[in-house]
Amino acid sequence: MMDRLKPLNPYLRRYWKSLAWGGVAVILYNVLKVLVPVVIGHAIDDMGHGITQQKILFHALRLLLVAACSAVFLYITRQVIIGASREIEFDLRNDLFANLERQSPGYYNTHRTGDIMARTTNDLNAVRQLLGPAIMYSANTLVFTCAALPFMYRISPKLTFFAFVPLPAASVIVQYFGNRIHRRFERIQAMFSDISAKAQENFSGARLIRAFAQEEAEIASFETANREYIHRSLHLVRLMAMLWPTLEFVLGLSLMITLLIGGHEVVQHRITVGEFTSFNVYMVQLIWPIIAIGWVVNLFQRGTASVVRIDELLKQQPSIVDDPALLSCRPNPNTSCANLSNIPATLPQCSIHGDIRFQNLSFAYPGGLAVLHNINLNIPAGSSLAIVGPTGSGKSTLVSLIARLEDADPGMIHIDGIPIRSFPLSELRANIGFVPQETFLFSDTIRHNISFGAPRATDQQIEDSAAIAHIRTEILEFPRGFDTMVGERGITLSGGQKQRTAIARAIIRDPRVLILDDALASVDTYTEERILQGLARVMQGRTTIFISHRISTARNADQIAVLVQGRIAELGTHDELIARNGYYTSLFEKQRLEEEISVAT
Repeated sequence: MMDRLKPLNPYLRRYWKSLAWGGVAVILYNVLKVLVPVVIGHAIDDMGHGITQQKILFHALRLLLVAACSAVFLYITRQVIIGASREIEFDLRNDLFANLERQSPGYYNTHRTGDIMARTTNDLNAVRQLLGPAIMYSANTLVFTCAALPFMYRISPKLTFFAFVPLPAASVIVQYFGNRIHRRFERIQAMFSDISAKAQENFSGARLIRAFAQEEAEIASFETANREYIHRSLHLVRLMAMLWPTLEFVLGLSLMITLLIGGHEVVQHRITVGEFTSFNVYMVQLIWPIIAIGWVVNLFQRGTASVVRIDELLKQQPSIVDDPALLSCRPNPNTSCANLSNIPATLPQCSIHGDIRFQNLSFAYPGGLAVLHNINLNIPAGSSLAIVGPTGSGKSTLVSLIARLEDADPGMIHIDGIPIRSFPLSELRANIGFVPQETFLFSDTIRHNISFGAPRATDQQIEDSAAIAHIRTEILEFPRGFDTMVGERGITLSGGQKQRTAIARAIIRDPRVLILDDALASVDTYTEERILQGLARVMQGRTTIFISHRISTARNADQIAVLVQGRIAELGTHDELIARNGYYTSLFEKQRLEEEISVAT
């Protein structure tokens, strides 16, 4: 079990002072608690020689004083140990979130969001209970038993021996049930992850489910998964239902032996009535600690199972990271990168100008799915490139490699003549404004969504970027303007409004490289033209890359690359590609015919 708890060692060391003070409070609490039976025994024996008002008041005050002091240290114990467990939970949650934030986008393609959420909530709570109540009750049980044993032995060694004879059976019972609880809880947590993932997918895909009228089918599917979760949980409940009564039976057996043998000892005048009473009070005080063993075992087994699941997240390393030699590098916007050597030992402080070169680039996703083949392409700083091609030709993959959302092999992509891996990720991405194909907005105000990448942006800058994206007027027509809350993933906005908000979010960063991945697909041609006019001013002096299925978006770019089956089939300006009478010409003629038909109708 201790091996399973090793991932918690850094957190336990961090709060060792609190845990140490908690340990001191546990000792003092139980030392005072163990005096209660002594006071009661003395009071009974003293009363045997005559009862007076003074004696009653004296012993009552002694008992009250001991109980009050004991209560104070019990409060300190709970405050310190439970408080430390909350602090560790706080640190664990922050570390989990930070590590998940560092993961590459590909990580979330292979790990279900629901499973991650289950681990960061349910499992984290199980670990907190392990570090709080489980430790506290275990310490109380151990210290009280060790403290009470000498007093009980002093009263009667024989009575102590027979009272504790049945107790070793408790350890066997705990061991047997503990292993089974651990295995069952692991299966329960796995099922809880499945349920969380199922719920998350249904909530995110609510529109699709309703559009296909699959509500009843999804409800039935969730009910099946939920029934399996309950089935597994009831197996654990039945196991726990067997554990506690078994422990109570062992305790009852000890009490029976105490009464039989202890009563005989009193009759034989080997111990006094007061001592016999003290001994029985000790046994009663041991009732809860022994019963709590079952609960603590449950907490330990749940907690250790959850520690393993959480540790898997904490150990997960991002697949795309900075070169260790670059960790001390910091961007300097006043220094040019253009004249640096090809692969510097330590990258100097610099900003990005935006000269991008793909050199013999080939790329395949994990699993061997080849997407790009021998791409050679140069995009001069400050120029524009439009990428067109059929669906699935690798356009989005190509631009994602520039921001290292996916990682190409070393030496295949250069920026300002420097291998892309020589730039710290923070600097590289800080110089890129990216509008992905699938627009994502946070459940926040439009203002905060636009300023997401530039949190210090002024209201005027937010409005200016919205104007360039041709959405400012529409936003101001909303009842709360830029302070309008959008639903989850921006569901309360139309597709075109979401895309234009995302464009404004990219523009406000004032990036050196602007990437628009089919960012105008959801707007009409009139709005597209207005946006392109606004972007024409923004594009001056910065490298701009468009991905589009529309010729109207691509035709004014400095270069147009036609990507077919992961290869550059054509490259040139609009006029040059039209003259070649290839794929681009065919696409141009098709879209022109569609426009003519649309006008005619």
